Amino acid sequence: MEEKFSFPSKLRISAIVLVIIGLAAFIWGFISNPDQAWGNLLLNNFFFVSIAVGASFFMSLQYIAQAGWSAGFKRVSEAVVSYLPVGGILFLVLIFGLGHIYHWAHEGAAVHDELLSHKSVFLNIPFFSVRILLYFTLWIFMAIYLRKLSLKEDLEGGLTWFEKSEFYSKVNIFVIAVTFTFASIDWLMSIHPHWYSTIFSFKAFASAFYHGSSFVILIILLLNRAGYFSFLNKSHLHDFSRYIFMLSIIYGYLWFMQFTIIWYGNIPEETIYYALRWTTPWKTLFFVDIILNFAVPFLVLMPRTPSRNKTVVLIVALFVLAGYWVELYTQIFPAINPENNFGLIEIGAFAGFLGLFILAVATTLSKASLIPKNHPYLDECLHHHF
Repeated sequence: MEEKFSFPSKLRISAIVLVIIGLAAFIWGFISNPDQAWGNLLLNNFFFVSIAVGASFFMSLQYIAQAGWSAGFKRVSEAVVSYLPVGGILFLVLIFGLGHIYHWAHEGAAVHDELLSHKSVFLNIPFFSVRILLYFTLWIFMAIYLRKLSLKEDLEGGLTWFEKSEFYSKVNIFVIAVTFTFASIDWLMSIHPHWYSTIFSFKAFASAFYHGSSFVILIILLLNRAGYFSFLNKSHLHDFSRYIFMLSIIYGYLWFMQFTIIWYGNIPEETIYYALRWTTPWKTLFFVDIILNFAVPFLVLMPRTPSRNKTVVLIVALFVLAGYWVELYTQIFPAINPENNFGLIEIGAFAGFLGLFILAVATTLSKASLIPKNHPYLDECLHHHF
């Protein structure tokens, strides 16, 4: 069984147009408000990088669990992960604008600040740059190697390549768990260098897994609407929606736990983070975050019927992903621009990154059969019913 994805010319042109819009938005941003432009570069690139890392984790988890029901959809996860090289290049570009986002990157910032001086061994531009290279080198190497094993399985069949994929998926999950923990501290938590939360990195990691899985599910449903994955049935939908439902609970728990511990402890060094986001320009988005990421998927997907409906699951996935963008926006921008001047730069920047993401994912999807024809559990996926 083989099903080849054809990258529609209209979609390619639309993606290129989005990239051009993004470039125009960034050019205008760097001229009119450099802080806002660099903040948007971090926001949108982290959004899609974390989705790619989350998709890599989701893909590896399917191997480790020997999940047969999802075997036929693994090409989508592989395609989402293909954004990582693009994200790596753009994070290297971000090095030139660190001073616009991170207070610790200012020259002499640690001279009269005892805490920053203590953290300067870790928070300095050369070591920060080295860590970016290390993270992306590991993520991209593991992604390329797992993709290579997957394609060899298509050509030769047998269990050898599957068993190797399963083993290196365990390595990949370990690598992601360690590196993304540090990456979230580097790229997000260090925006507030005097603030800390022992839960933050775990929450960021769970959020990447949650939203990466949701994006994979969204693409599968969109491809199904375009005529691909004709074998997708209500049982597949039910399992996919359980991922969103389950991870929404984990997200909600971690969100509430971090907030409650800091609120109860009432330590100024910790409460400053929430005090800043409790002011008028940000308070609405603060609650929109938890509504989109927890309340909507939890309440909508709890009943059996909507969780087996393609349109409902697709809409919920869109809400969840919009919620992730809001979450990152409220994590990054209160420290950069306390006035919350959301506008055309934000819209154009997201459009540009979305265009890059579409080009990377669709190009990768078109390079191999959508159906991994020699996967040992493919038959189980094609006849998945419960």
